Amino acid sequence: MTLAIALNFNQLNALDLSSVQTTIENLLQAGTINAHEQQIRFDIDYPREPDDPRELSEIPEIRLWFIRLDAQYPWLPFLLDWKAGELARYTAMLVPHQFSSKEGIQFNPEALEIFLMHKIFILHDWMQQQGIPSQSRLKSMGQMFGYDLEDTFFEMF
Repeated sequence: MTLAIALNFNQLNALDLSSVQTTIENLLQAGTINAHEQQIRFDIDYPREPDDPRELSEIPEIRLWFIRLDAQYPWLPFLLDWKAGELARYTAMLVPHQFSSKEGIQFNPEALEIFLMHKIFILHDWMQQQGIPSQSRLKSMGQMFGYDLEDTFFEMF
């Protein structure tokens, strides 16, 4: 069951994480965080002028909110609905990129690699603490961004 978290202009501009905090704290208290793997999505309501061509990930106020969110919950990618594009959108909020009409989003390769390795290390440790098998999940995450992580990589830590 997908959990939609609504975000509005005021929340984003005030860096208000309360809607996410409430959702995640409820999952943690109920002991059901593991059961909500890849089930969270964000419904972002951020009014723009009709002639504003920017994507949401190009709006500084929205990006700043996601940076704050990532600082609070660095393991959040575990909960994001990857199939619905939430992991890609979340990454776009945190990693420099360009948009191409033919190829879609093009991440800065070095920045994406740093982001991905950072998330792999964070998620690996967090999943270990939660008792969740991590290697296949983390390999899948890497593949979503074009990286094939070898089994030997995981033996190093």
